[in-house]
Amino acid sequence: QVQLVESGGGLVQAGGSLRLSCAASGRTFSRYAMSWFRQAPGKEREFVAGLTWSGSRTYYADSVRGRFTISRDNAKNTVYLQMNSLKPEDTAVYYCAADVGTAGVPPINLYEYDYWGQGTQVTVSS
Repeated sequence: QVQLVESGGGLVQAGGSLRLSCAASGRTFSRYAMSWFRQAPGKEREFVAGLTWSGSRTYYADSVRGRFTISRDNAKNTVYLQMNSLKPEDTAVYYCAADVGTAGVPPINLYEYDYWGQGTQVTVSS
């Protein structure tokens, strides 16, 4: 079992920044890939960013590449999402997810993930 708890969401003006955190407990955190997804009202949940077990390789959706940075601290069992130059279209509930069957490239298909956090709301005002 893995428990994931997100934090760091909030309301920010366009152009601003937020840092999301996802604290994990349970199975050995350093052995599996982690990702962030988001879901806006009326839309499907979509892949935002992911990284390998070591954090040495990262992957981003085209819509956030160059603005968002995903990272992890395995000593703290935490994955982060630094979000800069935020836009109103980034408004969504952000979820972290764990694929405990994968140490390498994180899948972009949400159905391949085993565990999810409860989500944290990010609202970007124009």
